[in-house]
Amino acid sequence: MIKFNLGGAIVFWGFKVKLLFLVLDGAADRMNGETPLEKAEADGLNELVKHAKCGLQYTVGRGIAPESDVAVLSILGYNPHEVYTGRGPLEALGIGVRLREGKEVVFRGNFATVEPESLRLIDRRCGRDLSLREAERLAETLNSSELNSPEGYFKVYPTVGYRNIVIFGSELGLSDRVSSTDPAYIQVDRISTAQMGYEPKVKECTPLDGTEEASRTARLVNAFTKETVRLLDEHPVNLERVRRGKLKANCIILRQAGGSLPKVKPINDLYGLRFGSITEMPIEKGIARLLGMKAVECRSIPEDPERDLAIKLDAVDELLKSVDVVYVHLKGPDIPGHDGNFEKKVEAIEVIDEFFVKKVLERHSLDELSFLVTSDHATPWRLKAHSDDPVPFMVASNRIKPDGIGKFCERECLKGSLGVLEHGWLLLPKVIQMLSV
Repeated sequence: MIKFNLGGAIVFWGFKVKLLFLVLDGAADRMNGETPLEKAEADGLNELVKHAKCGLQYTVGRGIAPESDVAVLSILGYNPHEVYTGRGPLEALGIGVRLREGKEVVFRGNFATVEPESLRLIDRRCGRDLSLREAERLAETLNSSELNSPEGYFKVYPTVGYRNIVIFGSELGLSDRVSSTDPAYIQVDRISTAQMGYEPKVKECTPLDGTEEASRTARLVNAFTKETVRLLDEHPVNLERVRRGKLKANCIILRQAGGSLPKVKPINDLYGLRFGSITEMPIEKGIARLLGMKAVECRSIPEDPERDLAIKLDAVDELLKSVDVVYVHLKGPDIPGHDGNFEKKVEAIEVIDEFFVKKVLERHSLDELSFLVTSDHATPWRLKAHSDDPVPFMVASNRIKPDGIGKFCERECLKGSLGVLEHGWLLLPKVIQMLSV
């Protein structure tokens, strides 16, 4: 391959490469009926697909219903079976918290609603309406307490809404080889996989190997679970939430422990291209920092999606001045998928199309900007959870011969010339190669 610099951009055989890598979080669905992508009136996506080659991909692999973090690492070209160390460290990096390896372990946590005696889960996300100030007050109470254990300590860091990270530490040493207390996920070779039909009850944390460090970590986690319920069930924040007809945030459920960050090659070095990212959630910030991407943080404005997407659109334009590939991850469709709301999922796709995709096409031609559009995973609305279903993708550019597909959706992309990719980490190298000839 011949490549050289021209005006600050990478050029392949005389073609300037600028790529927008757009991920529609959870937009894909199971093909057991009409899917939201099929139902959506998405003129922008359907205009792109006229100029695209298409296919389906398993973002991690068959049989794995991935969370976004491991799926994003994969579709950016990193084999998670080789590099992934858990979601906790990535979320910690996203909020600027570093770990003491060997002495600390960090989990991704949710403030949740439980029955205090039985630990039966009422809601894994306490109604999805916990404010940051409420979360901070709950965390302040927890962080001012101590575990009834001489073995170690914990600290809770609220992030966004019901989300948080929890760090456990011990001078005696800890291990991340422990199970989650969140029953919706199970660890398979470090990769967290969504579970269908799980028992809605907080799980006991158990060691996954025979080391004393793993046993110690499990003991600390289980003591923490009891302490959170004891301190939070009658907390003034929760009493006020009940008064207002809301669910209590009286427990923290944990998943995806990690004790170190992945050791990876920076993404600019991996491809010989400069990458940028529009980040919103801590996990996105963490991945961008880990991979060395130029990141622009855009605060989410869920109550005003038009303004929210306009800000992200301007950020894309600004990044395109200095990078070759801009990665944009839009959360919208995933939430109604989890809620089992077909119409809202359709609406979320249509909003992204109207206020982002179509606006990008108004500003940029396919001669100057190519597109890679996909999902990080499927969130079938009937399942209300992530699944291992393959997700559609398209590569739209005036540099390639299109497949002649008329709509961006699962069934149509299955007909595409790019077939079915067995692993997401094969996607981006394939796309860059396609655009480089």
